[in-house]
Amino acid sequence: MGDPKKQRKKYEAPRFPWRTDVLQEELKLLGQYGLRNKRELWRHKTTLSKFRGTARSLLGKSVEEREKMEKELLTKLKKLGILRETAVLDDVLDLGIEDILERRLQTIVFRKGLAKSIHQARQLITHGHIAIGNRRVTVPSYLVAKEEENQITYASKSPLTNPSHPIRQAITVVATTKPEEETKGEE
Repeated sequence: MGDPKKQRKKYEAPRFPWRTDVLQEELKLLGQYGLRNKRELWRHKTTLSKFRGTARSLLGKSVEEREKMEKELLTKLKKLGILRETAVLDDVLDLGIEDILERRLQTIVFRKGLAKSIHQARQLITHGHIAIGNRRVTVPSYLVAKEEENQITYASKSPLTNPSHPIRQAITVVATTKPEEETKGEE
C-alpha cells in the first residue's frame, strides 16, 4: 500500500518529450488555460487517458459484464460535465484534453467573468477569493461538477464581494469593452 506520507507521481510524462509538434501544442494549452507548468497538463492528460482506457476495456467485454461499470463511468463523466447527458460509451473515446481543461475551476471563473484574465482567475483562487457555495476553494485545477457550476462566486469574507472594489471595477470595464472589440473584428 505504501507510506501515506509519501506523495506519488500523478502524471505520465510524454514518451518523446522533445518532439516539436508536442512542445508547441503543450505550450499553446499552457497559455490558453493559464496552467502553471506542464505537470498540470500531464496530470489532466493522464486522467483522460485513464477514462479512455477504462472505456476501451469495457468495449471489449460482453454486454452483461460491462453494464454496471459502463453506467458508473458515464455517470461520473456526466456529473463532472465532461460528457453530455445523452452520451454513450463511444463518446468517452472521442474526449480531448480541452474537454477536461474546460471543467477546471480556473477556466470556469474566467468564463463566468469573475476575473479579467485566466491568470488573474488563478490568482484569485489561490488567494482564497473564490468559493463554491459556502466552501472556499483554493485549488485552481479543481474539476467543477455540473451542479456546482452555478454556485461559483466570490468568497463571503473576501473584499471582492464589494462591487466598488478596484479589481471588480476593472473586470466590468474589460467585460464592457470586449463585445465592442469583437464586433470590430467581424466587420
